[in-house]
Amino acid sequence: MARSLLSQLKQMTTVVADTGDLDAIRRFRPHDATTNPSLILQAAQHEDRRERLARIAGESRDLDDALDRIAVDIGSEISALVPGYVSTEVSARLSFDREATVARAHSLIERYQQAGVGPERILIKIASTWEGIQAASRLEREGIQTNLTLLFGFTQAQACADAGATLISPFVGRILDWHKTRDPETDFSGHNDPGVISVKKIHDHFKANGYPTIVMGASFRNAGEIQALAGCDRLTISPKLLGELDERSGTLPRQLDAAGAGTAAKRTAPLDEATFRWQMNEDAMADEKLAEGIRKFMADQRRLETLLGDLGQKGG
Repeated sequence: MARSLLSQLKQMTTVVADTGDLDAIRRFRPHDATTNPSLILQAAQHEDRRERLARIAGESRDLDDALDRIAVDIGSEISALVPGYVSTEVSARLSFDREATVARAHSLIERYQQAGVGPERILIKIASTWEGIQAASRLEREGIQTNLTLLFGFTQAQACADAGATLISPFVGRILDWHKTRDPETDFSGHNDPGVISVKKIHDHFKANGYPTIVMGASFRNAGEIQALAGCDRLTISPKLLGELDERSGTLPRQLDAAGAGTAAKRTAPLDEATFRWQMNEDAMADEKLAEGIRKFMADQRRLETLLGDLGQKGG
């Protein structure tokens, strides 16, 4: 019997579900799961959650408290279904506030511990701004593991590795979106995909230079991008694309291999703030997509806040 592409991918890459949908997690049996404000909002729309959300909203002292309680509530459920990490995001509103990010991360970890989920199971997800990366550096030293997200460029990846982040989530599809908007006639399929090229460069650099930070490709637009990154440490994949990979058969060759990364650029001195900001300024795609990503996550968070406010009033 022909093996599915998904089953072959699981032999060379740790598969992560990019969803808060518990049914999808049960179906595809990923090792880890990631969430973000948009996915939490989607999960919150399910009718079977409304009563619980209304109770949490009614019992919470404010919206920030309610948001964190809901994120941990969903994350705790997910932790019972996967053997590995569950990523839970700090509010996008704190993307440029190092101290508030650190405090919120401690609060989330404490809530998880109260729910019986140990810190070794949780990755605190933080936007890859300068402030976010510095918060991650401090948290890692304190024993709290981090996932640096909204990562679009090599400068961000280097700074995250220098900070000792447990994991980074370089985005693929949103990089492709940016290039397609500007060069709609260019062939960006397969290995020409700029998002694929970016992740491969980061992966090879980390492996060649001994960085322990896990590289987890994210934000895929099609199954071809996933196939082109087979062999990456981790890939976080939506239920739709997990389904496509599960239904398709054929041979899935390994594309990324630590053994073949020896020609990557050598490790450089850690970036200081001025150099980081200048290099981000020079990378229009990474700079624009980071800002846009924060705005999009914040827009979904506001929608969730409105929903919770309505539910809290009804519950009260």
